[in-house]
Amino acid sequence: MVAVQKRRQAISLDGNDAPAFLGVTQSARGFAWRERLPREAQNLALAISQQHGLPELLGRVLAARGITLGEVPVFLDPSVKALMPDPAALAGMDRLAARIADAIIRREPVAIFGDYDVDGACSSALLARFLTAHGTRARIYIPDRIFEGYGPNIAALETLVAEGARLIVTVDCGTTSFETMAAAKKLAADILVIDHHQADEQLPDVLAVVNPNRQDDVSGQGHLCAAGVVFLVLVAVMRVLRQRGHYAAGAVAPDLLADLDLVALATVADVVPLTGLNRAYVRKGLAVMKARENVGLRALFDAAGLNQAPSTYHLGYILGPRINAGGRIGDAALGARLLTTEDDIEALKIATILDKLNKERKAIETQMLEEAFAEADRKLTERPDQPITIVSSESWHKGVVGLVASRLVERFGRPSCVIAWEKQAGGGIVNGTGSLRSVAGVDIGAAVRGAVASGLLHKGGGHAMAAGLTVAKDRMDKLEQFFATQLTDASSAARARSGLDVDGALVPSGVNDGLMDLIERAGPYGQGNPQPRFAFPAVRVKFAKPVGEAHLRCVFEAGDGSRLEGVAFRAIGQPLGDLLQNTGGMPVHIAGNLKRDSWGGREKIELTIEDAADPRRQG
Repeated sequence: MVAVQKRRQAISLDGNDAPAFLGVTQSARGFAWRERLPREAQNLALAISQQHGLPELLGRVLAARGITLGEVPVFLDPSVKALMPDPAALAGMDRLAARIADAIIRREPVAIFGDYDVDGACSSALLARFLTAHGTRARIYIPDRIFEGYGPNIAALETLVAEGARLIVTVDCGTTSFETMAAAKKLAADILVIDHHQADEQLPDVLAVVNPNRQDDVSGQGHLCAAGVVFLVLVAVMRVLRQRGHYAAGAVAPDLLADLDLVALATVADVVPLTGLNRAYVRKGLAVMKARENVGLRALFDAAGLNQAPSTYHLGYILGPRINAGGRIGDAALGARLLTTEDDIEALKIATILDKLNKERKAIETQMLEEAFAEADRKLTERPDQPITIVSSESWHKGVVGLVASRLVERFGRPSCVIAWEKQAGGGIVNGTGSLRSVAGVDIGAAVRGAVASGLLHKGGGHAMAAGLTVAKDRMDKLEQFFATQLTDASSAARARSGLDVDGALVPSGVNDGLMDLIERAGPYGQGNPQPRFAFPAVRVKFAKPVGEAHLRCVFEAGDGSRLEGVAFRAIGQPLGDLLQNTGGMPVHIAGNLKRDSWGGREKIELTIEDAADPRRQG
């Protein structure tokens, strides 16, 4: 592991001409620290503060994220109305919305085929709740991750038609399901596709496809997750229904904004950029979620022991993993059922099951991580120039490979691919299911689509930061060669740019509710709008205690005697944890992001520690 850290240190300094923040060139995690705000944007930061009457810190945070003078008001107060495009701008929208409106008016049974992740569950629930509000019977079908895999399959579609569906809508899947859709042409049902994954020039042979990432779509909404696209679809369907006089005839139009909690959850959990309309979705969705009107989400909050106002952290790390747990190692339909139920008892039952499955998932993940890290360390020691970390095993659970892939990216700073091989009845191994995660600047979805087009994969797809694939064992060597060819330049460039961006330096005495209110004005934070990161220079670690098997809780103190609590997640046994636990009383620089927390009825502000550096070892 030490060798890998040293390689990463060397790489992270290449191509970075900006002076190191606090002089840190070799942090515990192998990063050089740098100021997030470029020199050329410092005048912009000052202008933002002066023209809009904002504190200097907030002006710097906004300028560092590329916000212009004119964009500041909408950025600080993003509204769905101001940021929403005309839904008709999305290719295929008019035809798709008209067909859903037809189903509502004719009271046709509708089947919804969704993906088994959070985005799929939220998208399915969003559409089902809309149809139900219009008196239309909606049946949700979520495939089993293990036995059916990703995307629609002909057996499932045949079952839905046999049950009476005359319209099938796939959400968060379907864009690359060419063979399945071709076989489904003989079925007595129309098929619509609502998706957001990258698309080839060819589209499936269905009645309509709405996907802002299809190549002929010029709407500029490719950053939306599937639930975000579904919301636009529902706006378009309501427009059609109004034009046809449906509401004038006595039907009650549902309040779409009341379901923005589902859109917000999917947007954060699917790690799409929190820019443009996505920011409004999440900002307004969090406000809706705070009211706890959705029966299923309320039950899930209770099962997780959360009794505070939700944040993007809760969506991404508390609610999302629990909904995902059903699709990973249990019943894939549990999440969608939870989000659509109006029965408190059923919601409590499902939420309790999901909470239990999430605990089981954590145990499985821990074992897989240990093995994956060991294999990745070995491979990178042999070939440190690898553009992507590829690991695999016969014993791994394929429902958890995506989580392990994310952890590999965190540790090694490059794209990763984790594959679980499937044992056949005769004992041999033929195929593997893989999940890929990437870093900024490396389009892993395009690489996977290229591998499919080259005949190296049975199937695969995704978007720039995440993808999935199915590969034959005997094609693995060629696949690795293909990825090496496709990703080397982009991956090398991404590693050369790597570093820890810092928004400013603070002392513990400056951390208070006023500062947090200021920081939160520029939220919500996530992919594409990073949480502000602050450095605390030359503080002394007064307390460092392990929490669980992997985390470290700390208290650090500045020279003026002020203190702040912090948590370093998954730091035990890593260079970061080693430094924090063995400072010898000497001062260290600590960097991370601040968050409000509530525990035992007491609210406090603490630092999520992301990195630390020994001032004596710089330069």
